[in-house]
Amino acid sequence: MNTKYSDLINQTYYFPQEEFTLNKDNLQFHNIDLMKLVEQYGTPLKFTYLPQISNNINKAKSWFRKSMEKNKYDAKYFYCYCTKSSHFEYIMNEAFKNNIHIETSSAFDINIVENLLENGKINKSTYVICNGFKRDEYVSNIARLINTGHKNTIPIIDNFEELDLLQAQIKGKFKIGIRIAAEEEPKFEFYTSRLGIGYKNIVPFYKKEIKENKKLELKMLHFFINTGINDNAYYWNELVKCIKVYVALKKECPTLDGLNIGGGFPIKNSLTFEYDYQYMIDEIINQIKIACDEAEVAVPNIFTEFGSFTVGESGGAIYQILYQKQQNDREKWNMIDSSFITTLPDTWAINKRFIMLAVNRWNDTYERVLLGGLTCDSDDYYNSEQNMNAIYLPKYNKEKPLYIGFFNTGAYQETIGGYGGLHHCLIPQPKHILIDRDENGILATEVYSEQQTSDDVLKILGYKK
Repeated sequence: MNTKYSDLINQTYYFPQEEFTLNKDNLQFHNIDLMKLVEQYGTPLKFTYLPQISNNINKAKSWFRKSMEKNKYDAKYFYCYCTKSSHFEYIMNEAFKNNIHIETSSAFDINIVENLLENGKINKSTYVICNGFKRDEYVSNIARLINTGHKNTIPIIDNFEELDLLQAQIKGKFKIGIRIAAEEEPKFEFYTSRLGIGYKNIVPFYKKEIKENKKLELKMLHFFINTGINDNAYYWNELVKCIKVYVALKKECPTLDGLNIGGGFPIKNSLTFEYDYQYMIDEIINQIKIACDEAEVAVPNIFTEFGSFTVGESGGAIYQILYQKQQNDREKWNMIDSSFITTLPDTWAINKRFIMLAVNRWNDTYERVLLGGLTCDSDDYYNSEQNMNAIYLPKYNKEKPLYIGFFNTGAYQETIGGYGGLHHCLIPQPKHILIDRDENGILATEVYSEQQTSDDVLKILGYKK
């Protein structure tokens, strides 16, 4: 009878997989012995595997290159990193090893850009795509960047007023883009995105405010679908509408030569995850080329702004099961040594699911459980996998500690969870380590931040000066 946890995984999924393998009864992630990390650093533990950032960037570059060659697409591709996914310096340092560009969302992003320029991580040829709703400080920072000579800074106009605000502070001629306000998915709570300018208003806006303005050079049309790049009727319908706007605008505006299709590449959230990246890119490039050829306009340079795809699959978290509570005849609660609200806030806020696997004891028998966090909030739990309405783990045994890992958690969790600040019920922020490999494949780890102490928290709260 197949009753081991390893049997369950092998029966449910194709296993092992590219990044997940087994060493006896312990899980390995990209050939990293996770139990060794636990033994060295303890739990709760967050980690970032830096090489995966470069891996994903270069995969995407390769997919676009192949697609452009296949479709005889005579333009360039520019990979931009969406900073809001993770602003940390160690992320930027790894990402910008790969000759990429940057997309910003708010005022302080520009200060990061200036730091990257000062330290040689990016240069004057790097595109800085400035998205978001812009007010005083953001406008001033964009203006400062352009006025000090960074001519590849492109503010993306989000509303009619922004053009005047930017012109008031930027000296001389500068480049701009326009963001399309895409229509939301039919089941969404509202009809049109709050970001950007409506489809029908873009060409009239160009003719009225930009066409005869010698100070402005329109270079980019920006398009983003909130639900991501998916092979469904909704996405293809919105893409076609966007391309039609590009064609109409290009006929009026010779300087327009860039189409930004935003972010939205999904990342692996289950061992059953399937997504044909190359097919999707081929179809997008093909649709753009067909429309431009029919309209007899030049195909645009393609920009993307991948955030989660860049950093998501580099991150993980490891917890120990502290205790098991049998609350009724059917429900067993395994209590972790941290909080989901604190460390994986998307599981609580938007019911997001990550890959969850036992780190050790794969040769033990398994049971169905619920996972509970340490806070006194009833929402601090994790109750199912992406493809199953259940969680199965090796049976709890207080004499044999059980560790579990959550994987591909590298995007958004630190900033949404409030890195370095206060957390619900004052549950401390876990230790965070960085993992890298040298040119010989040798692993190196370092502590990026220690677990929060009571002194750290009391100082924030004003009890200690």
